[in-house]
Amino acid sequence: MSVMATADVRDELSCSICLILYTDPVTLPCGHNFCQVCIGTTWDTQEGSGAYSCPECRQEYQERPALPRNRTLGNIAKRLLTIHPEPECTEIFCTYCVLSPVPAAKSCLLCEASLCDTHLRGHSQSHKHILTAPTRSFGERKCPQHDEPLNYYCPNDSVCVCESCCRIGEHRGHTVELLSEASEKKKEKVRKVVEKLRPEREETEREAQRLQERRREVAEKSAGETERVTALFRDIREQLEALEKRLLSDISSHKEKISLPLTNLIHQLEIKKDELSRKIRHIEELCNMADPLTVLQERESHGAEFCGADNKAIGRDDMKVPPVEDLDVTLISEIIIQSLEGKVNEIKRSYCSRENPFLYLDGNTAHRQLKISNNSKTATYTPNIFNANPETSLTFQTYAQVLSTISFHSGRHYWDVDCSKSGYWRVGVAYPSIERGGKNSYIGDNNKSWALHKRDNLVSVKHDKNIIPINSVCYKIRVYLDYEAGRLHFYQLNEPIRHLHTFTVTFTEPLHAAFWVREGSVTITE
Repeated sequence: MSVMATADVRDELSCSICLILYTDPVTLPCGHNFCQVCIGTTWDTQEGSGAYSCPECRQEYQERPALPRNRTLGNIAKRLLTIHPEPECTEIFCTYCVLSPVPAAKSCLLCEASLCDTHLRGHSQSHKHILTAPTRSFGERKCPQHDEPLNYYCPNDSVCVCESCCRIGEHRGHTVELLSEASEKKKEKVRKVVEKLRPEREETEREAQRLQERRREVAEKSAGETERVTALFRDIREQLEALEKRLLSDISSHKEKISLPLTNLIHQLEIKKDELSRKIRHIEELCNMADPLTVLQERESHGAEFCGADNKAIGRDDMKVPPVEDLDVTLISEIIIQSLEGKVNEIKRSYCSRENPFLYLDGNTAHRQLKISNNSKTATYTPNIFNANPETSLTFQTYAQVLSTISFHSGRHYWDVDCSKSGYWRVGVAYPSIERGGKNSYIGDNNKSWALHKRDNLVSVKHDKNIIPINSVCYKIRVYLDYEAGRLHFYQLNEPIRHLHTFTVTFTEPLHAAFWVREGSVTITE
């Protein structure tokens, strides 16, 4: 790198506060960079003034901004410092002022000495004593071959030469220029280069500002989405807790409703059991009596208490337990399902709103080897069977493809598709002007269609014959179209659910859902 180029780069990589290469640079919201310590010290002095300002553009901030580190700029500055260290003190002193250093005014290339104003007045005025700006590099300013000052420049060889090089050396006969003239010409060229570089630098700065603005937008959107998801799950937790309390309360109430009559019945049976135990003990005592008269008299006075006319125990029919009502598990399950489905549908309306959920396959566009189901939701490839529909200008003739009946020219829309796990298929969108025959009618292989393609275990996205491979095993697909935003998203819905690809396009025609099948089938499930 030339000295001039190094100086220019050093200027670009120097802090405007301390005027040396950046140390741990940080970036202000306005885009200007400073050493972290320098801007921190500057803003410390502005504390209490009501605002903080950028030392470069004077843009003010009511609150002290956060300062992200510019690692890239810092690494470049460190690299430059390694290659070209900070220059030491460049002041050159008079060679003859040995007692007290005096700054030199000129240097003599012949004497190889530097002189202050006082010694310069007494210096030889001979033309051989060539005076230059103060320098320590006398050798660099002399011809290594003739030991004479380099006073000329040879454009043929792009080198500085001495007078002897021009007269008797290898540059004899070359057209040479005085150093001052050559220097001015080079400066003019460099100025033109600078004039060309300035707009490029300004455009680069504008592009950097646009990217920073985009980064801020992404950060703001991410923060908003984070807040939205946090609120959503907070709401879900609150609803689940409320649902849990409701169901537990219902289960508890139902349990009490069933348990109360059972408790009463158990209590009555306990009383009956105690009474029967008492009677059994009394009868056993009677049976153990030795006096016959006592036994017989007891029977005459109390026999009916023990036995009926048919000698059966009294009260046995009263011991039957009535049927017990069960917990209504089906009702509980239905409440849970409906509550969760309601929340899921609410989330779908919030995140995946669409204007027209009704999507059907248009049999008039279907290739003759595609069988369209009665509900117009499934297209199945039938290699040996041709449908009876007559071919029209709308019918695909070369590839087994079909379009949807409706097209979308605005709004946000999505549809879900179940595809054969082992088949070949493409799912995407196409303009109605897509060709219906020939190689240029294959969806994804022209500039009028976009598709997600599966063949064997290889998945890719295609547009205008451009292919982007995707590492995925997918067969449940969601296609999400945001027409005004110019974005077409593909998602994998089978586990793991993931985003596959997004096309960013300025759409110029309405868009139909488009499908190609070769082996297997595709079904719109919505």
